[in-house]
Amino acid sequence: MSGIFLLKENKMSIVSCIEVALMRRGNANYHLVLSKLKNLYNYDIDDCIDHLEYLRIVLKDVYKQDYDSVLKDITWELEILEILEINDFKSEFCKIMKSSS
Repeated sequence: MSGIFLLKENKMSIVSCIEVALMRRGNANYHLVLSKLKNLYNYDIDDCIDHLEYLRIVLKDVYKQDYDSVLKDITWELEILEILEINDFKSEFCKIMKSSS
């Protein structure tokens, strides 16, 4: 669970970045991610901002060998955001998403 406090507007910006990166890779996998999050955890992407480990598990399952590439796309989208308040989140996101457990 992320200990980072984010304003609602910043969470929406982060969710948009994640969704854009995933949709760029195709609608079918994007909807599969949404479906798995809902079925396994009863979560949407915005809920995962506070529980990044759930998003990591689902992304690894859906994208398998392309996971690192997807992570790179999401990270790139996050870097575009020039919101100082989310720098801690960006660091936490990368740390959790790159963990192997």
